[in-house]
Amino acid sequence: MVVLNRIYTRTGDAGETALGNGARVPKHALRVQAYGTVDETNATVGLARLHAAGELDAALARIQNDLFDLGADLCRPEMERDADAPFPPLRMAPAQAERLEAEIDAMNARLSPLRSFVLPGGSALAAHLHLCRTVARRAERLTVELATLEAVNRAAMVYLNRLSDWFFVAARIANDEGRADVLWVPGAHR
Repeated sequence: MVVLNRIYTRTGDAGETALGNGARVPKHALRVQAYGTVDETNATVGLARLHAAGELDAALARIQNDLFDLGADLCRPEMERDADAPFPPLRMAPAQAERLEAEIDAMNARLSPLRSFVLPGGSALAAHLHLCRTVARRAERLTVELATLEAVNRAAMVYLNRLSDWFFVAARIANDEGRADVLWVPGAHR
């Protein structure tokens, strides 16, 4: 259980922060950027939820919890002896991405095939979901870059890749099941 009695600690005043294993790193470290962008994704999901209801809102709530799991995973570098740690780290599991895949397939079955690229927009919910998609893609790029330098849980990278796809399909659902999508017209304003 997490207990936060004080919000400020002054331990980051010199430009460093603590990872989940206690190691101190610069706040600009790639790992911090990756999990910070996951947190930013979570904040954009919170904005999207202001416009969501029913099953879509419930799915977004699950995603927000998953994003906290993902941040916990990324803030704790993988070690050979994770299982021996006094507090075993929380790691993303393949089932989390598999759930997203099942939801994507179910939503996509309700949509007509695309014949053009979709511009971000349409309903307020769709516009916010497109913002979620782009921030999630940035989190994925940073996490993939981190994985070139340090060990990263593969399930975390897969989850981020599926998540942006989920946001795209959910945005189409939010646009009257694709009927109100704003389509790109190549060269329309030349």
